[in-house]
This record gives sequence, C-alpha cells and structure tokens, in this order.
Amino acid sequence: MSSLKKSDKKAALDFAAWSFNVTTSVGIIMVNKALMATHGFSFATTLTGLHFVTTTLMTIVFRWLGLSQPSHLPLADLIKFVIFSNLSIVGMNVSLMWNSVGFYQIAKLCMIPASCLLEVVFDHVHYSRDTKLSIMVVLIGVAVCTVTDVSVNARGLIAAVIAVWSTALQQYYVHFLQRKYSLNSFNLLGHTAPAQAGSLLLVGPFVDFLLTGKRVDHFNFSSLALFFLMLSCFIAIGVNLSQFICIGRFSAVSFQVLGHMKTVLVLSLGFLFFGKEGLNLQVVLGMVLAVLGMIWYGNASAKPGGKERRSVLPVRSASLKGSSEEKGGAEK
Repeated sequence: MSSLKKSDKKAALDFAAWSFNVTTSVGIIMVNKALMATHGFSFATTLTGLHFVTTTLMTIVFRWLGLSQPSHLPLADLIKFVIFSNLSIVGMNVSLMWNSVGFYQIAKLCMIPASCLLEVVFDHVHYSRDTKLSIMVVLIGVAVCTVTDVSVNARGLIAAVIAVWSTALQQYYVHFLQRKYSLNSFNLLGHTAPAQAGSLLLVGPFVDFLLTGKRVDHFNFSSLALFFLMLSCFIAIGVNLSQFICIGRFSAVSFQVLGHMKTVLVLSLGFLFFGKEGLNLQVVLGMVLAVLGMIWYGNASAKPGGKERRSVLPVRSASLKGSSEEKGGAEK
C-alpha cells in the first residue's frame, strides 16, 4: 500500500513538473513573439542574458530564505556547462538566421537522436523496440506539421550541427551534474545562472548586431515593450527552473520527446491568437500524430525494459543509497 502511495505521489510530482515546464515555455514563446514581432525587440541573445540575470536574482533570494543549501560544483564542470549552453543559444539563433525555417525545424528534431546517442554511449541506456518506434512517430508527426520549405547551405549546416550537439550536450550535462554531485535544480541554477548571465550579456550585443544589424543600446523602448521585456524575464525564471527539474527527474531524451507537446501547443495558440494562416489538414494530422507518439512513448518507456540504464554513474556519498536503488532499474 505504501509503495502504491509512493508511486502515486511520484506521478503527481512528475505531472506537476511537466505542467510547470509546458506552461512557462509556451507562455514565454507567446510573450517573446509579442516583444519581438510586435514591438521590434529582436535582440534574442541579449534577451537570454537578461533572463539569466533574473534567474540569478531568484537563486540569491532562495538562498537568503534558506530554501537552497550551499553546494559545490567544480570550476571545470561549470565552464564546460556554460560553453555548451551558450553555444546552444547562439547556435540556435544563428541557425535560424542562416537556414530556411524548414531546415531549422529538421535540425531541432535531430536533437532527439543526438540525445539518445549520448545516453547510449555514456550511460549505457537500452531502449526497447516500442520506445524507439514511439520516438520515430513523434519525430514524423512534428516534422509533418512544422517542416515546409527546406534549403541547405554550408554555413547554415555548420551552425545547425553546432546548435544540435551543444543543445544535446547541455541537456545531458544537466542530468549528469545533478546525479554526480547530488545537486537539486536550485543548487545547479545557483552555480550556472550567474556565469551564463555574465557571459551572454558580454557577447550578446555583438551576436545580435551580427544577426540583425542593429544595436541593442540604440533600441527605443516604449512602455509596452518594457512591460513585455520584464514579463519575459519573469517567466524565464520558471522556464529555467522547470527545465532543470524535468531533466533531473527524467532524462534529456524524455525532456525532448515529451517537450514537443510545447510545439503542438504553440502552433495551436498561434492559430488561435494570430490567425489561421497556414492551418491545414497536414498540420492537424501532424499534431495528432505527434501527440499519439508522445502518449505511446510515455507508456513504452515506463514499462520494464522500455528504457533501462545498465550502469550507474558514481555519485557523492550523500546519495549513494539512492543511487544503488536505481541500479538496473527502469528510468522513465
């Protein structure tokens, strides 16, 4: 009976974590669309730096309130994480500029196979046939509803490859660092957010000038633009925190697969609030196929043998007991 209650509690917490991530992610996309498309603030890299400034402030407040305990993250691991994260952010922005929208979407879909490969190589994860097929269904569904024109050029391809692998490594590293150093989401953000805020605010204006030909310090803020900027930074706290919570509870692959629910919701809300241009039977079928694939993945990966880690990463003494219980166990 107690084990049933424990599993019910875990399921409720899992659902809450996903709901938190989906809600904040979809919300920030809609707010940023208004900020950039309507009010002309097109400085995406600098905006991300500001997001990490507010996230840093949140970690400081949580530490002051005693909700986050002191922890240790070696400088070498912090530097590697910041490099992966910042290459991911800059790479995605550059890839969107240098590639067609269709090829950009294909590159984003490639993050799932890349994340799978990292888990197979470094964590010795084994996927069942049903789990692999469900991932394929999700990829096909999202491709059907998002990929339109596809054109490739050399520099765009290089940017896409950098974006895909740096994003996969960043998300893998979130899970890796939390397990290795027994860090919770607040602890890890407390280490990484200040470094990302400083580095992105340093390079962001130059990257944005390269991409847009405009200087962020010359932008003329209206009161509405300033409101949407502040709202974006506030929601970003939830996005950054929920990403670390979800990847810590699950894995980078599960985060990527089930995260495409956000793609479906963004498309649906876009058609609802910004007009039905582009809405057709192909898009609807693609969204339905993607959702069915996500449901299948959730069921397949939860079954015994659906997704198993066959070796356990050594962790610090504080979590040795918890780790030993995971050995050979299935991971959602």
